[in-house]
Amino acid sequence: MKGRENKPHIGIFGRRNNGKSSLINAITGQEIAIVDAQAGTTTDPVRKSIEIFGIGPVVLIDTAGIDDEGAVGQKRIQKSLEALKTIDFALLVITRHTMDAPEQMLLEKFREYEVPYLIVNNKCDEADACETTRSDVWNVSAKTGEGIEQMLAELVRKMPPSSYISHSLLGNIIEENDTVVLVTPIDSEAPEGRLILPQVQMIRDILDNNAIAVVLKEDKVADYLSKNPAPKLVVTDSQMFGRVSKDVPESVPLTGFSVVLAHHKGDFEQYISGTPHIDKLQDDDHILMLESCTHLTSCEDIGRGKLPRWIQKHTGKQLHFDFASGLNQLPDIEKYAMVIQCGGCMITRKQILNRLKPAVDRGIPVSNYGMVIAYMNGIFDRAVAPFISK
Repeated sequence: MKGRENKPHIGIFGRRNNGKSSLINAITGQEIAIVDAQAGTTTDPVRKSIEIFGIGPVVLIDTAGIDDEGAVGQKRIQKSLEALKTIDFALLVITRHTMDAPEQMLLEKFREYEVPYLIVNNKCDEADACETTRSDVWNVSAKTGEGIEQMLAELVRKMPPSSYISHSLLGNIIEENDTVVLVTPIDSEAPEGRLILPQVQMIRDILDNNAIAVVLKEDKVADYLSKNPAPKLVVTDSQMFGRVSKDVPESVPLTGFSVVLAHHKGDFEQYISGTPHIDKLQDDDHILMLESCTHLTSCEDIGRGKLPRWIQKHTGKQLHFDFASGLNQLPDIEKYAMVIQCGGCMITRKQILNRLKPAVDRGIPVSNYGMVIAYMNGIFDRAVAPFISK
């Protein structure tokens, strides 16, 4: 499943024919999901962007029944479980208050991935379907709309604020009227006629903080700094670390777009401790490169081309690189000596943390594109310094 939206993701889980798709339709007020009396109508997870009052834009994910059968059914179940790694909140849909092995398994998974959840007892329009002594279950009817509004209010109350409140990228570093210089090279990877998403996000964040954004190419840095007061911060495309660090005086804080994103939504402490492992890599080690978007690649692509070449050159070792894009299931993590994640500008913090979790749980060092590049250019401490409390 591909994660392409930096919004809170809410997964709908449960058995076949419990009304998961009907619940999505009731929440959205639209016929989004296919509804049928035959069990197993939903096969692969289905995504829909909507707005929930009190949270804002979210992505609803309708999953296949957790009790699916047969070889194909097992594959559907696996895809549903994979969706757990991408969500910020879960709705467990039951009927007639049935809570047996499938539901207990899901609850264990929610706890494993630290996903907050609600248990939703659907089909309350049917006779005796709502009778219970449990206080942690929300009775609703997707058919009549009964209880939907109250359930959504509880969802808003329990949704972690960090999932939907847009924390500032630079707000703990810059203040009103500060100047931030953004170094944005225009090369073969730059999209025609526009800036890449991290650059746009940074400009918006600077403006939101009532600060001043100065955007220039790498060959203008030295000239700008020689003619203007020192900026509060310089943020550069990570590929330009080597050149830009020579043009920016040590007295001026310097970091990279990818490092900012690593601090904002990645596992920053794990990145800091894991990055120096670059110098401990051995011949024939395997490295997993995690790309969180899907795009056409070229020989100039940073994650698949430049960065592997630079790492091989830096280490002097013969290394093997594997690549995983989007939010697809990861290969066997045990064989990797290191995992390196991109900035993750198009996905949520929860998705990045869960994507790194298998490696972190096994003690495999993890890092971030920009932090690795800074390390290989000998400016790692300088690049992370703006985000480390004095």
